[in-house]
Amino acid sequence: MIIDIEELITPNIVKPARYLGNEVGAKHKPWNDVNVRWVLTYPEVYELGASNLGHIILYNILNTQPRQLCDRAYLPAPDLATRLRETNTLLFGLESRHPLIEFDILGFNLSYELGITNILEMLDLSGIPLTWKERELSIKDSSNNLQKNWDYPLIFAGGQTATSNPEPFADFFDFLALGDGEELLSEIGLVVEQGKANQLNKQELLLDLAKIPGVYVPRFYNVKKSGQVIPNHLDVCPKIVRRVARPMPSYGVGLVPFVETIHDRLVVEIRRGCTRGCRFCQPGMLTRPARDVEPEEIIGTIEQGIRETGYNEFSLLSLSCSDYLALPSVGIEIKNRLQKYNITLSLPSQRVDRFDKNIANIIGGNRKSSLTFAPEAGTQRMRDVINKGLTNEELLQGISTAVEEGWDRIKLYFMIGLPGETYQDILGIVETVQWLQQECRKKKGKPLSFTITISNFTPKPHTPFQWHSVSNSEFKDKQKLLKEAFKSQKGIKVNYTDLRISRMEDFIGRGDRRLSKVIKRAWELGAGMDSWWENAEKAYLAWEKSIQESGLSWEYRSIEKGEWNIFSEVQNTTKQHKLCDIPLPWDHIDTGISKKWLLEDLERALREVLIPDCAFEKCSHCGVCGLNFGHNIIVPPPPVPKFNGNFQVNNIRVQRFRIYFGKINEISLLSHLDLIRLFDRVLRRASLPISFTGGYHPGPRFSIANALTLGVTSNGEIIDFELTETLDITDFYSVLQNSLPKNLPLYDIEEIKTNSKSTTQLLKGSEYLIKLETKHIISRKVWESWINSILVKKEINWEKTTKSGNFKIINLRNQMISLKLDSFENEVVVLSFTSNFQDEGIILSPKDVVLMLEKISRQKISLLKIHRQILLLT
Repeated sequence: MIIDIEELITPNIVKPARYLGNEVGAKHKPWNDVNVRWVLTYPEVYELGASNLGHIILYNILNTQPRQLCDRAYLPAPDLATRLRETNTLLFGLESRHPLIEFDILGFNLSYELGITNILEMLDLSGIPLTWKERELSIKDSSNNLQKNWDYPLIFAGGQTATSNPEPFADFFDFLALGDGEELLSEIGLVVEQGKANQLNKQELLLDLAKIPGVYVPRFYNVKKSGQVIPNHLDVCPKIVRRVARPMPSYGVGLVPFVETIHDRLVVEIRRGCTRGCRFCQPGMLTRPARDVEPEEIIGTIEQGIRETGYNEFSLLSLSCSDYLALPSVGIEIKNRLQKYNITLSLPSQRVDRFDKNIANIIGGNRKSSLTFAPEAGTQRMRDVINKGLTNEELLQGISTAVEEGWDRIKLYFMIGLPGETYQDILGIVETVQWLQQECRKKKGKPLSFTITISNFTPKPHTPFQWHSVSNSEFKDKQKLLKEAFKSQKGIKVNYTDLRISRMEDFIGRGDRRLSKVIKRAWELGAGMDSWWENAEKAYLAWEKSIQESGLSWEYRSIEKGEWNIFSEVQNTTKQHKLCDIPLPWDHIDTGISKKWLLEDLERALREVLIPDCAFEKCSHCGVCGLNFGHNIIVPPPPVPKFNGNFQVNNIRVQRFRIYFGKINEISLLSHLDLIRLFDRVLRRASLPISFTGGYHPGPRFSIANALTLGVTSNGEIIDFELTETLDITDFYSVLQNSLPKNLPLYDIEEIKTNSKSTTQLLKGSEYLIKLETKHIISRKVWESWINSILVKKEINWEKTTKSGNFKIINLRNQMISLKLDSFENEVVVLSFTSNFQDEGIILSPKDVVLMLEKISRQKISLLKIHRQILLLT
């Protein structure tokens, strides 16, 4: 069954274009030509999910597999979720528009603890029971024929949180994919395809899947009273090994959303894994060993990606980009090769101690955004405790280099609640920022602006601090202390992580299977989008009530003595072994790092002992390197090429084309800003010689005549382009048409003088078709009488609110040139009208015409559809 979205996705849905599934790079495989149908979902709103690199990579990889297709889905915003429930419409895949319940495999990216309630919301909107036991029980009553021996898709999750500790979520998933998915998901697809061919039932199929390294099937494991997780079936392994794959950056190229996303740029992975050994950092522990990508592969991917996507910004991604030794040479080579494209590079994660002039050249340019560094702790002692490997001198050197290279805004990230932290360490954050500001002012002459983010440390599984317990009251005291200390500081803005969000995150992160019922109940009580500050209070209250009903407490897994004090006992060897022997809910997950090594590293933290980065210095014997996980792959840095300089704006204008185009069907759901962004990227993809504007943000020089209201179709749009080179008019038209979506057709083109007036200056009016209906049946003759009554009047006044909030009386009739009945069928009327554009910028809109009709007829009239036929120029 294909969902008809025309009635579902309408202009009154917020950002409706995010639900269309027709973006550049979207894959549309025929539904009936494949044997296995996947849908991968990122359980967040589209703007977050569609820009997640891992989600895009796996989507592209699966769509290269023969006999398989992969669709996408995201968490609907509340308005669409409400409409789905009101209309009994099931949540659907964006490309195929088939309900999620019809797919073979439904996968969720569980990369953050609080994403689980969003997953439950998506399952519910899909008509799928939330737990695997409920799905098994409902099979007997199901009449769905989905051409397989099970009635619901196989529900699974992957991602960092699923890998680190799947136990709190075990009741919801048929299986979990642990570690890197590039090779693992393809293997899963082959087993499912064979299982369908052999008509296996779900139990048999899951047993086959459980034999794949990296697949964890919770139903085949029990939890002992001690908390230990053990197999209940002979054919499954006691330990599930995390999968490791090499980065495949080229698979991250392709998807270009129409709407602006959180990471609205091309993202290319340069290095996977981190061996720095920061003791608080779960990603660093779960992604070892480090694997560098060859420089030429990165350069080729970015060149291809920029030309295929039309992005004007790209980002190099790694847990620590600065540890990619080839970064300076790769970055400058890319800037040189793409110099004419006005491309900006951003680096999301940098080591301040590695920031130098070469990196400044890479990320600098015509416009400098703020730089972000993460000292994490305010004193040298605490940075040694967490093994940050950063000295005060290195911190100052990095910030000073940034100032010398022209940056005047710096973002710094710190944490509070770290093990062994004192109030002196907390105040050290304030002192460090003040010191940096003072030292940099000596060089710059004016204060450096800082934006500080203070997050609350929550201990994570598979880290040396996994045994630590945190206190909500302690966080409150420390935040209060910092707020008071920062109060009088100028040029410093401080943001604090919401304590409620941190508490929910910590409650789930180190939980066991008892939490599945708590999670489900919290969702039933209204939890969802829990990490959004707008929902934090509602979510927190839901979680609090659910926890109370369960008989647990927020600190149900806290160590009895609490806080850091217990770890002073770790230095006692006997007690060290005892602590190591206590089962943890995630002990059956083999990440490669031994529990014994984590405890030893915790003891080193107590003594403030640093361990080296094993990618560049000696091995710390964590246990990762070997057959299962491989070894560090470090690419030696090639020579740094000479920097050819930043993009130079070419604002020469030698030719100007005016194009008449349409905006029809689904493309009408793109906003005007989205349309401008679309044309910007189309011009870049087509490599047309467009002149650029000047200023701080130079962009391609084109202008659309008049903004079209969201949801309005048109055959009468006009856009002007200004070129730096003379092109054949037919060639320009052909290249542009071939680069545009099919619902943005071109109708005509003409060459005009470069010094001609803009279309906005030439506009004199527009012609619309509007479809209307009334609550009561009205004859054609009556409609014609209403139209005539309007046309004979000289004034039909209406009070409008201006942008400044004042009221103004507008003569609507004075703006109308013509009005006539175009068609009349089944009490649905289509009118055409022509309006004029007045000097003061007043434009008669279709809604204004309805207002006039309502005033004349004294009837309630519904505006069903608007179509702009033409824009009239002088």
